[in-house]
Amino acid sequence: MKIRGKKEFNSGYNGIVEECSGPMLMDFGILKIGCNQTHEDREQKERVFLLLYGEAIFEWEDKKVRAARKNFLDDDVWCLNIPEGVELKITGAAEDTEISVHKTFNKKYFPPAVYSKNETVIEIRGKGLMNETGTRIVRTFMDYKLTPYSNFMLGEDVHYPGKWAGFPSHYHQQPEIYFYKFFPEQGFGLLKLGGEGVLLEHNDTVKINPNLVHPQVAAPGYAMYFLWVIRHLDGNPYIKPTFEPEHLWLENRDAAIWPDCGV
Repeated sequence: MKIRGKKEFNSGYNGIVEECSGPMLMDFGILKIGCNQTHEDREQKERVFLLLYGEAIFEWEDKKVRAARKNFLDDDVWCLNIPEGVELKITGAAEDTEISVHKTFNKKYFPPAVYSKNETVIEIRGKGLMNETGTRIVRTFMDYKLTPYSNFMLGEDVHYPGKWAGFPSHYHQQPEIYFYKFFPEQGFGLLKLGGEGVLLEHNDTVKINPNLVHPQVAAPGYAMYFLWVIRHLDGNPYIKPTFEPEHLWLENRDAAIWPDCGV
């Protein structure tokens, strides 16, 4: 299901998905703050705050950390994961700052953790396959191997213009949320969600129900960024997806693809 985005978010917290007790099992929104504006969070949930762009000061317990990021395409990444019971204060330190906010129930205690570039798994995926039509940048902040105490798996992809992600088509039993940005902003992409096509535009959000395939492509000329967050299920964390078998032949580096293979 697509939730149509806004051209600009309002100042303060913009709730987009509020289903911590519903089918998505998580809340999601965008926090937009200006210089010297503050936001406090005391919610009794596990929370993740990912800096999309701008600059802000994060304060929790005895910590005070300043984080900055030029834009959502660069790899100067910064992400904070905190457990329930930890109070957080965020103060804007730039004219315009956006932070993605993710919340879910999790009774496990873990030390609050910051994930910057050195703690993030950054990969170029798809290189050498499918005539380079699936080459993209993938940044993984949290997954079951890196952060087994968390109920989240979270990361971001940057599509080169005209490239695909999530192909060969895959699905999984855990719910997932995608959030999109484009550069330039008038760009668009397309997502195959189950048996339907979904138009993707700047600041759109898509809720992905369990067991729906979800490959996608960016329009030529436009970089497509998407933030992805998966909610682990109790006793069934996300480990790896299930691929549609009819497309797995494309994982072979020697796959014969038309027109090189003839007809």
